[in-house]
Amino acid sequence: MFQRKNILLGSRYIVLLIYSIIFNLTFNLQVFSDTNNIDEKYAELYVLDKVSSKSTRIIFDVGKEIIFQNLSITILKCRNSKFDDDPEVTAFIQVIDLNNKNNDKVFVFNDWTFASSPSIRPFDHPVYDIWLKKCYS
Repeated sequence: MFQRKNILLGSRYIVLLIYSIIFNLTFNLQVFSDTNNIDEKYAELYVLDKVSSKSTRIIFDVGKEIIFQNLSITILKCRNSKFDDDPEVTAFIQVIDLNNKNNDKVFVFNDWTFASSPSIRPFDHPVYDIWLKKCYS
């Protein structure tokens, strides 16, 4: 004897399952995208001059440009993650080398950087190293 399965009920169950997964994913992404990161007003960087071996601490207003020796440094965003006991600090940094005489004004560095692991997206310059330390209001 052959048993007939209720195929119609099974297909409705799969469609309902897919819709609920999509709804949960979109709802969770919207909730976490708004509250996951906190934009801060100030950022702290350390700049190491490799020639003289001097380290300089610089505090930035986020969104403003600072000229440090031969570098023009701008931090556009600085964020602390909200959900960790030890929050991840990230910043979007743009750096222009002012010694470069090209009219293009190409960025030496134009990317996100992380305080906990600067080697993920390193700042490569023959004279300077830049490390993000913290962001705060």
